[in-house]
Amino acid sequence: MGTSTSYLGMRLEHPFIAGASPFGYHLDTIKRLEDAGCAAIVMHSLFEEQITYEQAGHIAHVNVFERDPTGTLSAFPAQSDYPLGPDEYAEHIARVKRAISIPVIGSLNGRTPEAWLKFAHIIEMAGADAIELNMYDVPADLSTSSAAVEDQLVTVVREVRRLLKIPVAVKLSPFFTALGHIARRLDAAGADALVLFNRFYQPDIDIRTMTLTAQADLSTSAELLLRLRWAAILHGRIRPSIALTGGIATPDDGIKAILAGADVVQLVSALLRHGPAHVASMRQGLERWMAWRKMDRLEELRGALSLRGTTDRGSFERAQYIRTLHSWSA
Repeated sequence: MGTSTSYLGMRLEHPFIAGASPFGYHLDTIKRLEDAGCAAIVMHSLFEEQITYEQAGHIAHVNVFERDPTGTLSAFPAQSDYPLGPDEYAEHIARVKRAISIPVIGSLNGRTPEAWLKFAHIIEMAGADAIELNMYDVPADLSTSSAAVEDQLVTVVREVRRLLKIPVAVKLSPFFTALGHIARRLDAAGADALVLFNRFYQPDIDIRTMTLTAQADLSTSAELLLRLRWAAILHGRIRPSIALTGGIATPDDGIKAILAGADVVQLVSALLRHGPAHVASMRQGLERWMAWRKMDRLEELRGALSLRGTTDRGSFERAQYIRTLHSWSA
């Protein structure tokens, strides 16, 4: 049975890869992911703030050696809290590449088109097979327009694409006014894959202490529907590969992702919850379903339920919205 797929120009045995997570911190856990059958691994992220601290001694444009009246620096983790510094991260990738045979994708997490992006070339030189850019930003400046946000993202991708020979994936937020338009702009800027979607972790408020509290909750299948919708809208209409991440908890979720048009499925919460062996369950579930449907190759189901063949896609989406509202009866 042919479960192989192509992602970032690499041929993978199956579509289930390990997304960026704490599994990437240590070589032994990375080897566990390979032994369990992951087709590729995305390393945990190296943050812009770590790189600018090392390169220029500032975080979020605040000099770490000067008085910080706004308290910006204290809101960030201490440098010692990160598992690896920038140089250590590059060395870690080099060790990982020597130790495992599956593709290794480096991850950079930031928000500005500045000098820190040059570190992508160092990750490439360390041996990474590709780079995933996780551009996480919440524009809190009320004067920042949606066009400015998009322009900055496209500028970042174009700059990194200029620096690198290896493929570049872009991990997106779903919060764009016209996501399809920015997808086409990123395609034109040279992105080789789009990863749908970043999970926007948000702090809660502790009313007893009147302080913000941070907690990273694992995703569930309830988060999958938004990702399915946009994979279905984009499939076959843009050049970059499509990866889904967030809400992939069961083999059925993985099958849905491929039917919508995903080339690969990134597993994070499911692996943290069930352990690396869960990837085998995902692959076996896909193979059993393909046998039941009498399908021999993954290409037969990829995008089968996408909107590629729908003439009026906007009306189709509107129709599904109205149908969903009318599915509930009082």
